[in-house]
Amino acid sequence: MLTLVIGDKNLSSWSLRPWILLKHAGLAFEEVRLPLDTPQFHAEIVRYSPARRVPVLLDGATRIWDSLAICEYVNELVAGRAWPTDAAVRAHARAVSAEMHSGFQALRTTWSMRATVTNLQVPLNADAAADVARIDGIWRDCRERYGAHGGWLFGNYSIADAMYAPVLLRFNSYGAELSPTARSYRDFAMQDPHLQDWLLGAAREIADEGRPTDHV
Repeated sequence: MLTLVIGDKNLSSWSLRPWILLKHAGLAFEEVRLPLDTPQFHAEIVRYSPARRVPVLLDGATRIWDSLAICEYVNELVAGRAWPTDAAVRAHARAVSAEMHSGFQALRTTWSMRATVTNLQVPLNADAAADVARIDGIWRDCRERYGAHGGWLFGNYSIADAMYAPVLLRFNSYGAELSPTARSYRDFAMQDPHLQDWLLGAAREIADEGRPTDHV
């Protein structure tokens, strides 16, 4: 049985990525949630991760503690179905996923993950605005190339969609100005039942625990 260790659903963008991929892959897993920035988190995370960060995937004696590495492991568990089948398209999907994994720091810092909140008014500086424009361009390019094959970035759901799921929530929370094509993708992806389940879980956490609603 797989176990995924995550942080707060309202706050932890990195936790969302492998969680939603596992859901789309149809793999059963146990969810262990550690509230971020609490004594409980610092006391318990050492049991799961040498990096002392979430997410962490446990599969028997195997431990993977990076979101993209977890997604690649999930891809192996489902015989490669988490990436596009065509080699060139797969390379494109990997490139935009890696760009998300390592980039867009200005956007991350300016618009922190607050999954359940909308109508936030936080202005973007020039670097963060450039990040939004670049993501808009990625989404437009993917949808224009692969839209005939389905509603996700590369037609079928892939790791690329999982990697950009927290951006969807940021754009939804802060009201990002998007091109019609990018906005259409955002609206489509926001209706994903698994993403809606994540948001319901985030709302329950806040109601049950009075957790804070702000985290980078």
